[in-house]
Amino acid sequence: MQVDLRILRYDPERDQKPHWESYAVECDPKMDRVLDLLHRVKYELDGSLTFRRSCAHGVCGSDAMLINGRNRLACKLRVEQLGKRRITVAPLPGLPVIKDLVVDMDDFFDKYKSVQPYLVNDSPVPDTERPQSPTERAIYDDTTKCILCAACTSSCPSFWAQPAYVGPAAIVNAHRFIFDSRDEGGDERLEILADADGVWRCRTIFNCTDACPRGIRITQAILEVSSAIVGRRI
Repeated sequence: MQVDLRILRYDPERDQKPHWESYAVECDPKMDRVLDLLHRVKYELDGSLTFRRSCAHGVCGSDAMLINGRNRLACKLRVEQLGKRRITVAPLPGLPVIKDLVVDMDDFFDKYKSVQPYLVNDSPVPDTERPQSPTERAIYDDTTKCILCAACTSSCPSFWAQPAYVGPAAIVNAHRFIFDSRDEGGDERLEILADADGVWRCRTIFNCTDACPRGIRITQAILEVSSAIVGRRI
């Protein structure tokens, strides 16, 4: 089958603004993913096309893009799933475009780092592991699945309106440690997220949950963090 692949292109060395370019690409809709189509364009039609990708198996999160109007991983989405002969691909919205489908992720990762996404425990190191029950693990198991693709944050209208918002991905990764029974840094993280640009920017629109390629219940995680902030203050 031949598809009309429309890509939003932008080269800062030659373009004043982004523009659409179309490519007629042959594919097997049941086997080929959007990432395969992009490879075909780059290898066979236009070597100047620029995009990120690494593992190509939905683990690294590097090939998150706006595909047919929705944030998705190009490596996980088959042509057959789109059900159309015209496919549009654009960079993630709300993030500065470096070139073509590559966006600047520095601010995204700065916000991620701001919530202390690591285990904080100043207690004496035990001779063996720090024990945790299956029930304790289950409380935060869902938010351990984040691959930092930025699909959730860049799909959020609150983030588009206020770029200072820490964003869903950062809150998800804070949740992962706030509710970890072995962690001792929860209060500090909750204080960080109680800021005006923290959890209170969320409007429970659920775009983030829809965009997540790992199926994380992001909105629920944000609400659990906000409830913890309220409970802490009470």
